[in-house]
Order: sequence, then structure tokens, then C-alpha cells
Amino acid sequence: MDYGFTEQQIMIRDLARQIAEEKVLPIRAELDEKEEFPFEAMNALADADLFGIYIPEAYGGFGGGALELCIATEEISRICGGVAVSYAANALGAYPILLHGTEEQKQKYLPDIAAGRKFCAFALTEPNVGSDASAVETTAKRDGDYYILNGSKQWITNGGVAGTLTVMATVNKAKGARGLTAFIVESGMPGFTLGKKEKKLGIRCSDTRVLYFDNCRVPAANRLGREGDGFRVAMNTFDCSRPGIGAQAVGIAQGAYEEAVKFAKTREQFGQKIIGFQAIQHMLADMATQIEAARLLVYQAAREVDKNSKDGPKISAMAKMYASDVAMKVTTDALQICGGAGYMREYPVEKYFRDAKITQIYEGTNQIQRNVIALSIIRESRDWK
Repeated sequence: MDYGFTEQQIMIRDLARQIAEEKVLPIRAELDEKEEFPFEAMNALADADLFGIYIPEAYGGFGGGALELCIATEEISRICGGVAVSYAANALGAYPILLHGTEEQKQKYLPDIAAGRKFCAFALTEPNVGSDASAVETTAKRDGDYYILNGSKQWITNGGVAGTLTVMATVNKAKGARGLTAFIVESGMPGFTLGKKEKKLGIRCSDTRVLYFDNCRVPAANRLGREGDGFRVAMNTFDCSRPGIGAQAVGIAQGAYEEAVKFAKTREQFGQKIIGFQAIQHMLADMATQIEAARLLVYQAAREVDKNSKDGPKISAMAKMYASDVAMKVTTDALQICGGAGYMREYPVEKYFRDAKITQIYEGTNQIQRNVIALSIIRESRDWK
């Protein structure tokens, strides 16, 4: 289909696809089996200048936006969801700086992120804090020109490899969401240490960590916005990043669908290729339709984000929710088409199946997305005549 891409966006798509097929495909099974961070693939993406496609040229980026990031993320996810999230999580960590940072903060941190010299992470989730982002327990206490952070974060993507992290802490727990404050933390700051690397169902090559803050001294100059702005920083970030999760989901679904078609065209039963059976044809038809619908919604959500539309948050939530539900449905059906072979780890379909599940969970579960969408509907209904 013609998705209305510019020549530059087509170039990004083709470049990301080439790197995924040439650099990621040969090693994806090994990365998954060994649970190794894909440094080689990250370096290839950085060398191709794909790390900064959503960052303005003034800070060393390409000057694109969420749509360019979605295009690249989808192509990488089509081959490996683990590599894709290792790539896309840099944007999740960088968006708070891009959206709420001072000019000095942007000049200091964004060029290294855009060039891929430093990986980035976003640290909100804690052992007792998930969907309720306002309940953060990590504290930040002002001490002269510094803030002293104490607490821990859990399940942080890129946590063990990031040089720059956006960390959410509360300056006043009694204020709830109004006490949440965002900080830029650098690896190596005294009091900041890494915990265990998590062993996961899917996206196994991504580095997912526990982070500890024990009297970690963070310069006051590293605060993003004012005290109490942290919840707004986090929600604005998710509004921009959720289409990227949708793109991951679309890419994973597309990869699984292609494997299912390939298998159906070669597998013989009852004297014919199974793609000749109407039951299989109908499954493939549904899969193709669902993927295309999800893709179009993701692209539209990214466009809404890039033009700062008032509908952006609602459409972003829809795109993340729908695309990830599609990814889970399509990968399940792809595995079913491949039968016993699909269940075996020597075939890629079971990996797509495992990788798909997380897209329904992180950056706001799909139940939370439905809450976001419903609240938008309620607000809009007040203006109906």
C-alpha cells in the first residue's frame, strides 16, 4: 500500500530493513538463546544514523519524529522484537529530555543519544509501582545544589547498558502525582548501582534490570522541569512513545505472518500444500487484514503525535492497544498454522509468539489504554450538542 511516505521515510524503511535482515537475522536465535544484549546490531543502527531520526538536527539528529521512529522500529521488529525494543527504548528515555529539558540539558545529552554513543533508559516502574505511576516510592530530597535519591526501580529496559537515564522520584509522597519529579541520572553517579539482569519469557536479548539508588547524588541542574512536574513528564512521554510500541507489535505480527505463509506453501498434508485448504486461507486472510489495520492506525497515531494534535493521546493509546492485541492474535494463529513445527525453538514462530506478549504489558497495559481511551471519550462527550 501507499502509506504516503516521503522519500526520506522510504529511505529509513529500506535502510532499517536491510540492517535487520543482514545484521540481526543471522544472530537472532543466538541472541535469544544466550540472552545477550545486541551490541553489534546497535552499532550498525548507530552507524546508519538511525538512532537520531526523531531528534532535531540542532541536537545532532535527523529531524524527523514519531513516524520515522515507528517506521524503523517496525522493520527491526519484523526480524527480532528483542533488538527492536533495545533500539526503541532509547527514544523512551530521551523523549523526557526532548519534551521537557532545558536548552542546556538538550545540548548536553541529546547529541550522544542521537549518535548512539550512549544508550538511554526510562525508569518509572518499581517493585510496588506499575500501572499506578503516581504511587512512586523512590524519594528525592533537596540538598543544596543536589538531590539525594533513595529507592529502587524494576524491569527497566536498557537499564544495564544506558549511560543516560530518566528517573522518576517523589519529592513529597503525601502529594501523590503532584510530588513526582523527573531527573536525568548518568551511569557512574555515586550511589547508583545495578541489580540483577532479569530472565524473561520473550525479548530475551534486551537488557532488563533492577536499579538501586542509595543516597545517589544528582545535580539539581539535572531536574527536568519543576518539582512536581514528573507525572506530566511521564504521561507526555508515553503519549509520544506508545505508537512505537504499536510499531513493535506490527513488526512482530508481520514477521510471524510471513513465516506462516512460507510454511503453509511448503507443508503437505492429505496430498496437497496446506495453503490450499480454505481453513488456512481464512486464517491468513484475517491475519493480513488485522496487520494492515493495525499498521494504518499506528502510522496515523504517529502523525497525530508529530503535529501535536489534541487527539494524539487517545489515538496513541488506541494504536498501542489494538496493534499489540493483533500481535498476540496473529502470532498465536501463525503458531497454529505451523503446528508442531511452530512450537519448536528451531523455528522462529515460537519466538515471535513469546516476544508479542510484552507489547500488551509495557508502557501501560492494554487495560490502562482502555481507561485512557474511555476518559478521552467522556471528555469529548461534554462538548456534544
